Amino acid sequence: MNKSKFRKECIDKLKQGNQVINYRLDKIVSKILYKYIKKQNCKVVMFYIPLKIEININSLIIRLRREGITLLVPFMEGKSFRLVKYRLPIKIKNFGVKEPNISNLIYKKIDLAIVPIIGMDRSFRRVGFGKGFYDRFFEENGNRVNRVLFVSRKQCISKNIITDDYDVKGNVYITPKNILNNKNRYI
Repeated sequence: MNKSKFRKECIDKLKQGNQVINYRLDKIVSKILYKYIKKQNCKVVMFYIPLKIEININSLIIRLRREGITLLVPFMEGKSFRLVKYRLPIKIKNFGVKEPNISNLIYKKIDLAIVPIIGMDRSFRRVGFGKGFYDRFFEENGNRVNRVLFVSRKQCISKNIITDDYDVKGNVYITPKNILNNKNRYI
């Protein structure tokens, strides 16, 4: 199976859930993420503003902002993005992506990056929507990120290696039912 066929199968799988079930699944993952962030004592966290088929972490974002954690989110620029501090108002941009206004602050170190995925292969590399935004960002800035957590509502892992060396590699993969580390062991 190739990457684009795998991506399509995973997207179809993600679209099957209903709102009530998705809400419950999102709450489970948000709770796991909160505990992980607190346990690791993270001060600067890279998040995302969710699309419909991604884990909705908006309540977690609100909670962490109240607790003084610095939250960074992608701001699209050309074929990549840069990180900006999460702040209101949020506007809808290209591809239906929501973003805050641009800011010029640069963070040298990011304790944790939480990255939404469509699926991954057994090399622990991300399969996303196929635009390469995260791949380009991590190619330029990966050395500034301490750990990368992948999140998804449904586990979608290819048995074959279908990703490329430039695809983002994660440390942990979290779904509502499983937590895997990059040694493919359940934790």
